[in-house]
Parts: sequence; structure tokens; C-alpha cells
Amino acid sequence: MGIKMKKIITYGTYDLLHYGHVNLLQRAKALGDYLIVALSTDEFNWDEKQKKCYFPYSERKRLLESIRYVDLVIPENSWDQKISDVKEFKVDTFVMGDDWEGKFDFLKEYCDVVYLPRTPEISTTQIKQDLKK
Repeated sequence: MGIKMKKIITYGTYDLLHYGHVNLLQRAKALGDYLIVALSTDEFNWDEKQKKCYFPYSERKRLLESIRYVDLVIPENSWDQKISDVKEFKVDTFVMGDDWEGKFDFLKEYCDVVYLPRTPEISTTQIKQDLKK
């Protein structure tokens, strides 16, 4: 019997990709062997989060796929797909930034749930605010 590959999943928009994103992806990948990133689609961002992305989904996906820690990028189309993603991809660990602490504990019956600290001084929101100045 072979050694089981440990799969990690995380979710996000990854607009204006920056080193805080890379830090998170690197630390997420360190928790296992295979990192899946569920990337918010433009429609989901707009309809559910009222967020307009600078880069369209196709470009955000291409950027993520070019990062060595990322093994697979899938679309995030709804808030409710997390349980089905975890089951479908046989995920061992769900990872999010600690600004979401506690919000995804309902996944604990399906996989481990880890909240990683964010890189404190950087965020897409901060970048957008700084650029307006």
C-alpha cells in the first residue's frame, strides 16, 4: 500500500497578488503534499461579496498556477461548495487566514481546519487604499 498524499485546500480571490498571498500559500503547502486553491469567480465575487476584481478570473488563475506551491486551481462559485469540495478532492486539511477564525469550524467533521496568521502589514485592501492616496 502506498503512502497517502496529504491534500490541503484554501479559498480566496487573490486579486492584486502580493507577498502576503505567497506567504499564505507557502505555509498552506507546508502542511501537506498537494495544495488546491479554490479561486473565487468574478460572478461569485460580485454577486455574493460585492467585490469587483481588478484582474479577471482567467488572469488570477494563471497567476496562481505559476506559483510553485499551488498544484491545482478550481473555481469557487458559491459559499456552500466547501463540504462537497472537501469530499470530492479527499481533502485532509482546510486552511484559511486567521481573519476567518472560527467561521469554517463546521468543516471539522470532514477534515482538519487550520487558520494561519496573515502577513500583518500587507493586504489587497491596504494596497488599494494606498494607491488612492
